[in-house]
Amino acid sequence: MNIMSKNKKVKTTGPNPPSRSPIVNDVRERRLMKELQDITNNATTFTVELVNDNLFEWHVKLHTVDKDSHLAEGMRKNNISYILLNMTFPENFPFAPPFVRVVAPIVEGGYVLDGGALCLELLTPTGWTAAYTIEAIVTQVGSALIKGNAKIAKDGRKFSLKAAQSSYKSLIKTHEKYGWVTPPKAEG
Repeated sequence: MNIMSKNKKVKTTGPNPPSRSPIVNDVRERRLMKELQDITNNATTFTVELVNDNLFEWHVKLHTVDKDSHLAEGMRKNNISYILLNMTFPENFPFAPPFVRVVAPIVEGGYVLDGGALCLELLTPTGWTAAYTIEAIVTQVGSALIKGNAKIAKDGRKFSLKAAQSSYKSLIKTHEKYGWVTPPKAEG
């Protein structure tokens, strides 16, 4: 199925297998189309591009981070204009979180794990709620990068999807076993 978005066809089929429930697929498509339209019309700190015109996989370019942060300083020094995130939406989205990872540049700290996976409770099944918008997710990711003192890595590594998925699975297991620690108010 293809849907028109600003005179451009958008694939609504992709790497995710067809849902067993047409209702769930319809909810996912409608929600993502609305989110995409809202972001296209309103977002100022980031932009979105569909990967291969696939509605269920997005590249998010985070253009603006706190200008006084280590991350912003590294971006200026290395002439990097954005942090590239990849978001994939499961077939049961918005009832399950998207998988979000940093693709480039390679970032150290800032709750970024191996492969670019992110250690954020809201991106896990236990921390997710369907009320979260994509804009809210991107805002939280940007805040986590700054709060965690993210820096641009200088070692030439590359993030991989496989490593990110492995890190995410490990993160889920760890937090299912031990829970999440809420930092003191003084830390944000």
